[in-house]
Amino acid sequence: MFFKTKRLAIAGIMLGAAATLTAAPVQAENVLRYANVGDAATLDPHALNTLVTLMADIQMYDALVMRDPNMLKVPGLAESWKNIDPNTWQFNLRKNVTFHNGNPFNADDVVFSIKRAQADTSQMKGYVNTISDVKKIDDYTVQVITEKPNPIMLDQLVNIFMMDKEWCEEHDVVAPQNFGDKQETYAVRHTNGTGAFKLESRDPDVKTVLVKNEDWWGKKDYPSNVDKVVWTPIANDATRVAALLSGEVDLLTDPPIQDLARILTDPKLKVDKTSQIRTIFYGFDVKSDELRHSDVKGKNPFKDVRVREAFYHAIDINAIKKAVMRGWSAPAGMIIEPPINGYRADWDQNRLPYDPEKAKALLAEAGYPDGFSVQLDCPNNRYQNDEAICQATVGMLAKIGIKVRLNAQPKTQHFPLITGKDTDFYMLGWGIPTMDSGFIFDYLLESNGSWNASGYGTPELDAKIIEIRGIVDPEKRNKIINEIWTQVQNDIPYLPLHHQVIAWAMVKSLSIPIEPNDMPRFYWANFK
Repeated sequence: MFFKTKRLAIAGIMLGAAATLTAAPVQAENVLRYANVGDAATLDPHALNTLVTLMADIQMYDALVMRDPNMLKVPGLAESWKNIDPNTWQFNLRKNVTFHNGNPFNADDVVFSIKRAQADTSQMKGYVNTISDVKKIDDYTVQVITEKPNPIMLDQLVNIFMMDKEWCEEHDVVAPQNFGDKQETYAVRHTNGTGAFKLESRDPDVKTVLVKNEDWWGKKDYPSNVDKVVWTPIANDATRVAALLSGEVDLLTDPPIQDLARILTDPKLKVDKTSQIRTIFYGFDVKSDELRHSDVKGKNPFKDVRVREAFYHAIDINAIKKAVMRGWSAPAGMIIEPPINGYRADWDQNRLPYDPEKAKALLAEAGYPDGFSVQLDCPNNRYQNDEAICQATVGMLAKIGIKVRLNAQPKTQHFPLITGKDTDFYMLGWGIPTMDSGFIFDYLLESNGSWNASGYGTPELDAKIIEIRGIVDPEKRNKIINEIWTQVQNDIPYLPLHHQVIAWAMVKSLSIPIEPNDMPRFYWANFK
């Protein structure tokens, strides 16, 4: 059973005629019942760089720098900061902040947390890859030293959550969980942050219960009357929508597109929507000498740009928008979207046209006049209509002679194929929390990027990616960013599909700002 919103909790039970005089006062408890398609894969805040995991972490952990509902940077656990020289950021920390177990937050925790995020097992190290040292000046002052000037340091620190050094040492979680090896540690199922909510209970893929942290430092700046959050992952679309319509759930952040009209007919419900900072695309393995799942032996068709271009021309993105997405998408010609720094509308709005005949000609030129077979790895519970998009793609590629075996599975099985670089052809979606192209370069375009399953990259391209990390002059930096994107647009290591448009469905009594990064923050929520 789901919890009921504003459930009455009786402090005591009195029997007999005197009960009406002596019973304890009734206290209203606002319970936000949240459902989405999938759970966080871990609660270790430095182990995995995926949206749902970060969304879970951000309820319980804080960063030095935060974002407001307009995505603007605001103080978090750091009250202020400044550059004392081009390579040194100094952060003045909040005082009188405690972790959920009562331990005080101080500079030791900041030094520890940033260095922990840089560990080999951390998937967050791309955010802190320019930091050469972190120094404690006093209990509430920290200096972050970079190898060279970093123009987006504050944006990168937004998702680096602060952990309690003593707690990590006590529970043998000084190093982040090795998610790729499916390591089980204490931090995977337990938390101890400074955040707005505490973890009350955790049953992965079943239910997670959070309770309000009455000692949270930010409660005056972010007043919320939510006392408890009950998060129930519901994989089945029909079941998830039924829970909302029946009143068992208050908020869905991933209502199926095909059910939005039905939801809007309910007078108790509302739907908020916004353009998401996330692009959906396909990736090709352009590095391996032979594909894992293909009838082509001894060579890799995806090494030939003509094959990649053929796949691009075979995709009827407008048909996908109309029939699969029901209009809730924006066809993409780049794998980034506005307002990301480096975005160019002329590229994005002029994607390669749907042209199956040209696709066939390109395949023939590349030596595959009869096509070939390949496996498409696709999630079935991560992006809007992800499996349906892949199914449509299978049919479209069949028209040019490509025989596709669809391997659709939950994200917990899909993402390890990408981070393990064990896939030929795959779907991925990417959001950019730093609002800058450097983030996607580090993860998807640098040769050794942790999510670069395409294997794409050259020493020259890597050098440019590394170079922009230390350029503070916007004009000079953006010139190199444009050079990188020019090469990527020509090489097509990734096939852009569309930018997502997101909708949140909720009871009308609930108010919560919808974020373009699709990350609800329960400490912004209020019931009327």
